[in-house]
Amino acid sequence: MVVVRGLHFSINGRVIFSGIDLNVRRGSVTAIMGPSGTGKTTLLRMMTGQQRPDSGNVEVDGQDVGALGRTQLLDLRRRMGMLFQNGALLTDFDVFENVAFPLREHTRLPERLIRHIVLTKLQTVGLRGAAQLMPAELSGGMARRVALARAMVMDPRLLVYDEPFAGLDPISMGVVLRLIRQTNDALGITSIIVSHDVQEICSVADTIYLLSDGSIAAAGTPQDLNGSDAQIVRQFMQGLPDGPVPFHYPAPDYHGQLLERAP
Repeated sequence: MVVVRGLHFSINGRVIFSGIDLNVRRGSVTAIMGPSGTGKTTLLRMMTGQQRPDSGNVEVDGQDVGALGRTQLLDLRRRMGMLFQNGALLTDFDVFENVAFPLREHTRLPERLIRHIVLTKLQTVGLRGAAQLMPAELSGGMARRVALARAMVMDPRLLVYDEPFAGLDPISMGVVLRLIRQTNDALGITSIIVSHDVQEICSVADTIYLLSDGSIAAAGTPQDLNGSDAQIVRQFMQGLPDGPVPFHYPAPDYHGQLLERAP
């Protein structure tokens, strides 16, 4: 479903990707993980055409995203669903209208059919009874489930999740985890998840890619990564404070900087 080859990208001279390759198999749940600042969300932006690589290419559903014109790119995006990190619900619309929004924007379906589709998607995430509630009346977990229903409402081939577990309590997180796996399998879609939550990802992902220092540090099943002897993989998967990923951001010598004369 997604093929990345020889991807290079830099921002203001800082290398984000230095020739990464990865494959996302159709019908799978694939996780992209790694320390902060390694380009996980940037990679999602390249898959959706929001950013373009310096070199290399990203193919989604057989199309080179970087080579698409505006019309072709918008058509490709209609075949994708996106669950944003904060849910990104429209605060002036109730739950029903938030889920219906993509249908009203991109189709000319009759109102009766829109109602049927929206209620079906809300039933899938367990919130059909909350259709008339406003976003301010929802808990964090409920808002994330409404956002998932909206992401699914156009029946996408690819569903992308950016930090779907951020800020959720354990019960809400369990509900979202189950929904990700169940909807992926039931609808036959392909899912890509960006997350730092190692334990949760390992319970739903078929494949994990671990990004570090502009490259793929490891790739494989959750069992493969948990059994890896590589230091960067062990540090990340076990949450170790010491290892190849330093605590301090690069800086001049500490003592020398303290002794410098202030301007």
